[in-house]
Amino acid sequence: MKLSKKILKKRKSTRGLIKGTKEKPRLSVFRSNLHIYAQIVDDINFNTLVSCSSIESEIRKEVGKGNTCQAAKLIGQKLAERSLKNNIKHIIFDRGPYIYHGRIKALAEGARAAGLNF
Repeated sequence: MKLSKKILKKRKSTRGLIKGTKEKPRLSVFRSNLHIYAQIVDDINFNTLVSCSSIESEIRKEVGKGNTCQAAKLIGQKLAERSLKNNIKHIIFDRGPYIYHGRIKALAEGARAAGLNF
């Protein structure tokens, strides 16, 4: 997928300010027209610690379509449950080039409601 120069510039400027560590990893969000993806990343060791997306079968059974705020909130809750199992409680939220509105906001609120601190 080819991203526009504007999105790449925004991502680079945001990513320069946000770095995840092992103690406080980064929650990265990618949103497409059909689905939403979230992963918790350790930038120092270049590891993905936990991931969740609207493509997964257990989430599709509950929601159906992945491009709704309800699906994003559920993904945030599932991601928080998985991260708490791995003893990850504090994170840094990286919204990427997207504004904090709609599905991105719903994902963040779902993760906060399930117990993540950021």
